[in-house]
Amino acid sequence: MSPILAISLATAAIGAVVLLIGRYKLNPFIVLVCVSLLLAICAGMPPEKAVASFEEGAGHVLGHIATVIALGTMLGKMLAESGGADQIALTITRIAGKKRISWAMMVIGLLIGLPVFFEVGFVLLIPLAFTLARRTSTPLLLLALPMGAALSVTHAMIPPHPATLLALSAYHADTGRTIFWGVIIGTPIAALAGPVYARFITPHIHTEGEAALAEQFAGKDTPTDMPPFLTTVLTILAPVLLMLVGSAADLLTRPGGLPNTILHFMGNTDIALLLATVLSFYVLGLARGFSRETILRFTTECLGPTALIMLLVGAGGGFGRELIDSGVSRTITDVAVGAHVPLLVLAWLLAVVVRVAAGSATVAMSTASGIVGPILLHSHGTSPELMVLATGAGSVALGPMNDAGFWQIKEYLGLTVGQAIKTWSVIETLIAVLGLAFCLLASVFIH
Repeated sequence: MSPILAISLATAAIGAVVLLIGRYKLNPFIVLVCVSLLLAICAGMPPEKAVASFEEGAGHVLGHIATVIALGTMLGKMLAESGGADQIALTITRIAGKKRISWAMMVIGLLIGLPVFFEVGFVLLIPLAFTLARRTSTPLLLLALPMGAALSVTHAMIPPHPATLLALSAYHADTGRTIFWGVIIGTPIAALAGPVYARFITPHIHTEGEAALAEQFAGKDTPTDMPPFLTTVLTILAPVLLMLVGSAADLLTRPGGLPNTILHFMGNTDIALLLATVLSFYVLGLARGFSRETILRFTTECLGPTALIMLLVGAGGGFGRELIDSGVSRTITDVAVGAHVPLLVLAWLLAVVVRVAAGSATVAMSTASGIVGPILLHSHGTSPELMVLATGAGSVALGPMNDAGFWQIKEYLGLTVGQAIKTWSVIETLIAVLGLAFCLLASVFIH
């Protein structure tokens, strides 16, 4: 496939999705399915292979994301109905003050995002954003966007995320120095792309009514008998703590032993969320006086509004798989590799290309580092730690529509496709561009 054809097909596909959903108001799930299949067929894939590729991509993404969204939504519902979200919201407001509340959400996102995937952290924290917005009469975007920006920065640039660990290995970078520079560089990026940009763009975004999911997380009246702050915080941090323990299992126990296996199992994303959700049934449910029937009703009714999100996330995964299996992604990547540019820029550029083609930041980072890693071994003068950060920054670029995070932001915040592009896609691009700029600046002093 020629580079011109590959770039043209990718551009046309993305443009068609934006036009059909944004301009002609067609169902986004139907649009993504049709455009994905048409792209694959135009690229030369047999129709049967195109369908199989889409199903494989959608199934692969939903196999993980659907579980995360479902469990996170249930946990969020229990936090909301018990008054736990209100308790955290009121405490944060009291400590930070209303004027600094968006900065408080950024800090929370940075902390919660350290050990968890973006999708996990988002579904854990979005109930707090809904509740804070309701209680303080603050626009939801001023809270959710800084939180999302912080989660994205930690996902891409600070270990122990799996993709970051793969990049560490590929570049032979030092973990401690990578974390140090990740925090130093990532924090101002989160501030600029989060609270600062959110304050600029929020007045220009006018949503029609409240997001459907808001009712699942934010009650109209503040409960008089709220659970203790510490109990609530420990409940929402339970999956985070379990994942941290899982990551440190080999340091705490002998690898291969039964305790080591158990810790790794409990630290799995799905299992950690499952255990935390079950814990919330007791701590925020039975212990607060709710009956089993009431808890069942809560956890059943909250899943309804998530159906469209899951379908869109799956369709986005199918779209990304079509780009890969059709050869469009590989052709564009080969063009980027053939360009003779500095290694930091090359790693960043490759990550951007794979990000647009596959949607997944994890895939983008692992693929780009796998390509550039061997080149770095034969080069001198470039910091391996900065290579990790630059690759991570590029892996979140553009916030494309074949990324699960795009549709999460759109649906949870009640945005149109155009509004999601103006907010989330721009935030992701700011993180990518600022990340590269700061890495290039730091490279003057770090070798």
